[in-house]
Amino acid sequence: MFHQTAVAIDRFGALLNWLTERVCALLVAVMVVIIWWGVITRYFIGTGGIWTEELSRYVMIWAALLAIPVGAYRREHIGLDILFRFFPQKLQKWFRALLDLVGFSFFLFLTIYGIGMTQAGASQFATIFGMTMFFPFASVPVSAGLACLQILVAMVRDLAELPPPLFSMSAPNIAAQEKP
Repeated sequence: MFHQTAVAIDRFGALLNWLTERVCALLVAVMVVIIWWGVITRYFIGTGGIWTEELSRYVMIWAALLAIPVGAYRREHIGLDILFRFFPQKLQKWFRALLDLVGFSFFLFLTIYGIGMTQAGASQFATIFGMTMFFPFASVPVSAGLACLQILVAMVRDLAELPPPLFSMSAPNIAAQEKP
């Protein structure tokens, strides 16, 4: 029973990760277009839209922060894998669980703190646009909340001893039936 539930949770995590990766890629593409538009208007047309710098900054923040849950799902933590080499195989499982709990706690704190920050940002305005800072600030609780979910998915995957996710550019096969 637990194995089937773990497989369902892992599939949900795979779908969420697949969607998040596409949103990140789209945001990076949008950022590149905005920057190129700024370069073209400033140096070739001579009008120079100053809004391009600020907008590209906010898009980059969203893309960078949304990449965190992708790394959490795939367990691609910079530098932490080096530490695992120094532990015996038996202790690695417990050390990974401890790191998961620390990471989950940190991202849960960021989610809760970020909600308050986002609410406060609703009354603040961007320098150039006059746009409310609600949307730029919302990147913190959204990405931290997704990271919490993906850490939980990774923990369940470890407990059920499911294989780690493979890198794939294709959509996850949600309808596939896995046999225990």
